[in-house]
Amino acid sequence: MGSNANRRDGTHPRTRMSASDAYARITALGVPTLETSDVGALLRMSAPATSMLLTRLAKSGLVSRIRPGLWLVNRSLGSRYALAEALTSPFPSYVSLQTALYIHGMIEQVPSVVYVVSLARTQRISTSVGVYSVHHLTPDLFDGFEHRTDGTKVATPEKALFDIAYLSGGRSRLFAHLPELEIPKGFRRRRLHGWTARIVAARRRSMVEKRLHQMLEQARLRAEREPGSTASAAATARRATRRRRSSGSGR
Repeated sequence: MGSNANRRDGTHPRTRMSASDAYARITALGVPTLETSDVGALLRMSAPATSMLLTRLAKSGLVSRIRPGLWLVNRSLGSRYALAEALTSPFPSYVSLQTALYIHGMIEQVPSVVYVVSLARTQRISTSVGVYSVHHLTPDLFDGFEHRTDGTKVATPEKALFDIAYLSGGRSRLFAHLPELEIPKGFRRRRLHGWTARIVAARRRSMVEKRLHQMLEQARLRAEREPGSTASAAATARRATRRRRSSGSGR
């Protein structure tokens, strides 16, 4: 009867283990997130038994459910930005748009959500860590990001601005308006031209070029209103702080 009970909960007598042993095996993988199915395969447990185990670990504060079927299993995860690609898996993604502009010190307003560009479909994902606004980009434009120390992929300043210009023509008009923009020292406009040259449709390319010109001109006029430009030094300090945070707490 005992063996039947073991079979009903999806485990075998030889594979039953304590929650602490299971947690040790999970964290030994060294990854920040895991799907319920991944944990089940690792521990050779059925889906119901795996869900029960993860629920017990969550009640103990050892793991956190990010969304149904996805768990944060590494409590030392430094940045919420590092979760972006796990949320869009199996499709790749990188942090961009307003979030990347904020990280680079180009805008002062803190985005209320984490903006992500991905090969996955456009969607809004609510998790226990935060809200992620995912926006689809075609494969030929999916590039232009840097790898941070925590593994997060973040768009370069030029690519983040391009992504906003490219996506601002969408029906939602989500990126039609941008907080006051400051162009950082070392910003390479030639990179923008390189990205716009990749747009095949002439009408879309013209629209993006016009939007980029508007944003850059507004930033130039703003800089002129701030003589002596302490703004540039302040932006440099903000960028350094945000880069530390993005590879640290990111919260």
